[in-house]
Amino acid sequence: MPKSKLRKKDKSVVPAEILHPVALPTESPRWLAPVMVAGFLIGLAWIVVFYVSTTNYPIPGIGAWNMVIGFAFIGVGFSLAMKWR
Repeated sequence: MPKSKLRKKDKSVVPAEILHPVALPTESPRWLAPVMVAGFLIGLAWIVVFYVSTTNYPIPGIGAWNMVIGFAFIGVGFSLAMKWR
């Protein structure tokens, strides 16, 4: 019986980033967790004070923008939570 022909394999080029992946930091900076929790708590306290004071405080005169400020602090906390390892 005749022998089948051998196929030549293409030598493909593997990108360098697959061969040598970039090392990610294995640990978060020490300041990240306290700042993240502080953002959550400050935002929550800001919104609670806004509702309890019948929309007069924390900054009188800006009205519902106090809610935006409170949610901005909470948003900072969530954005830092995404970076936490």
